[in-house]
Amino acid sequence: MKRTVIILILLLTLVALASCGGQKAPTVDVSATVSAVKADADAAVKSARATAQAEVEEANKKADAAMKEAEKAKAEAEKTKEEAQKAAAKEEAAASKADPVAAIKKAGCTACHVVPGFDGGGNLGPDLTHIADRADKDYIVQSMKDPDAVKVKDCPAGPCTAMPPMLGTLTEDEIDAVADYLMSGGKVAGGGESATSEGKQEETPPAQEALLSDEEFEQAKGIFFNRCAGCHGVLRKGATGKNITPEALAERGRDLNFIKNIITNGFGGMPAWGNLGILSPDEVDLMARYVLSPVPEPPTWEFPDIKDSWVVHVPVDQRPTEPETDRNWQNFFGVILRDVGKVAIIDGDKREKVAVLPTGFASHILRSSKDGRYFYVIGRDGKLSLIDLWSKEPTLVAETKTCLDARSVDTSKFEGFEGKYAIVGCYWPSAMVVVDGQTLEPLKMVSTQGYDRSQGEFLRENRVAAIVSSHFSPEWIVNIKEAGQIWLVNYADMEKQGRPLGVKMIDTERFLHDGGWDGTHRYFLEAANTSKKVVVIDAKEGKYVASIEVGDKPHPGRGANWVHPKYGPVWATGHIKDNKIAVIGTDPEGHPEYAWKVVKMLETPSMGNLFIKTHPNSPWLLADFTVAPTPEMNRTICAWDKSDLEKEPKCWEIPGVAELKARAVHEEFNKDGTEFWVSVWGNVDTPTFIVIYDAKTLEEIGRIEGDWLVTPTGKFNVYNTANDIY
Repeated sequence: MKRTVIILILLLTLVALASCGGQKAPTVDVSATVSAVKADADAAVKSARATAQAEVEEANKKADAAMKEAEKAKAEAEKTKEEAQKAAAKEEAAASKADPVAAIKKAGCTACHVVPGFDGGGNLGPDLTHIADRADKDYIVQSMKDPDAVKVKDCPAGPCTAMPPMLGTLTEDEIDAVADYLMSGGKVAGGGESATSEGKQEETPPAQEALLSDEEFEQAKGIFFNRCAGCHGVLRKGATGKNITPEALAERGRDLNFIKNIITNGFGGMPAWGNLGILSPDEVDLMARYVLSPVPEPPTWEFPDIKDSWVVHVPVDQRPTEPETDRNWQNFFGVILRDVGKVAIIDGDKREKVAVLPTGFASHILRSSKDGRYFYVIGRDGKLSLIDLWSKEPTLVAETKTCLDARSVDTSKFEGFEGKYAIVGCYWPSAMVVVDGQTLEPLKMVSTQGYDRSQGEFLRENRVAAIVSSHFSPEWIVNIKEAGQIWLVNYADMEKQGRPLGVKMIDTERFLHDGGWDGTHRYFLEAANTSKKVVVIDAKEGKYVASIEVGDKPHPGRGANWVHPKYGPVWATGHIKDNKIAVIGTDPEGHPEYAWKVVKMLETPSMGNLFIKTHPNSPWLLADFTVAPTPEMNRTICAWDKSDLEKEPKCWEIPGVAELKARAVHEEFNKDGTEFWVSVWGNVDTPTFIVIYDAKTLEEIGRIEGDWLVTPTGKFNVYNTANDIY
């Protein structure tokens, strides 16, 4: 446009100059010029417009790009804000969610399971370290709320075990938190950190948690003596049970809630005192606080105290010289009525009560004199009672309190010494006490405090467990539990000046508990609970023969003997903390390849076996599950075919036991081995019954009932006990 204007001005100037000079102006084609100017102007306008449009389009592009960048920034800002809100919500949820570590402690999960992030753990339940590889969260939640819904209903050998329901012990939120924790492999919600450090966090000091009034302390002390001391010890240092001193509990991180859960639900052979209704919730709380309290100093009991307690109700010269009863007294059963401190004498032929006699509290065992005339009854309170079965009615003829806590008794059986002496094994004070076999006059008290296998720590609580009387020499074989020693105690010179008592100490395994003879009565087989072994002593040679690896917490009672078609003579033990029965060869002369070896490990449907038993005239090996972790197994008996150990056992629940919230315990055969009896052990305020089975068909053939039949436990047939038949 500007250029066109300039050209036009130049043309006009030329015309003007020509006119002024008198010259004729040059001919100019104005029309063409104007057209050219116009065309040029149009082109200039068009170019300007194109340039402007391009500039506008460029500006628009830049504006669009800027808008997109702004929208993107806005979106990113909103996303960041949303993520921040989610993170905040997650943190808030994590902060408000139940603490899984605290919940796991509260429920005592590590008593039975290995749990990720926690040290140690039990082997009663499955390892939960990688549970997320095998199950989803819903399964874990359901198994915690209702274990029966996920356990196997029909095990091949009988009822299956299951953990107790956690709902009630834990809240819904706590169960959910534990499930999340396990699914994450042990990560704490919100932080992703392992719970190991949390699992070790300090608890409220036990001394602060465990405050007891004087009245509560005395009540708890009585319950502990009655229910706990046998396994855990008066000083609580453990043997069959764990060390539960306050220091040991604190070291393992066991707080009040954990202990309450274990007392309620049981663990590894320990009865579920709460679930069984034996202890109320208040008593469970009381006992948890008690074990977190300092161990009280046990009282003393000395020989003058024993002397002062000795009473002869019927002097020897006033007793019958032959049986006065018309009954078959050799088939009498002595039945312990545990929690009422009595023993019932029952006629095995007529299945009727003959007498109920007061004895020591919570009697533990009965032993017979060699001729079967006398029953020696030892109570957990250390009271020894002598019952004469030859009287017209069974009669309590003498008694003495040998110590404050006891478990074992036996008499002298070697030829020439039959019934002359008796010996009591004391838990507290740790000692053995020898008395006159006819009058129970105290003769000698020997402390068993000493050292772990003569070389280790000093053991103030060094209890005497099982005792048997040798058939080969004038000796008792005495088990010293904590020291892991077998003492061969020779009584041959007891009549001499100073009453000499020979003691031969043999170092074996810890912690010795119970055991019995092989079929020849030469070899004594003894369970060492903690060592998971059975120790063998040759009574004829007076020597240590073998130490045999078995299962966890062997508990044979006296064991069971029979002759197997392949392995020859064998002896068996069950286990408190393992679902096994170990069958051991016992014939080094006739079957040396099997002698002192586990020839067969039978699988049982549960741990918690307390007694096994058989009889030469029965084809069955019997087992109870008195301290199993579930009520179903507590009321179950199993039987194995002794001639074919490959067969599955026959297992059954005893009808009527569940309604009584009771447990089946202790099988005992009659004299002829044609039937066996099983006690139904309930609460002290509820009479129960003894059920009787045919020893060949296993069919129930009778029951003994009555208001007097309260808390029946061990039963001892006179003939079988006198002759060591089991």
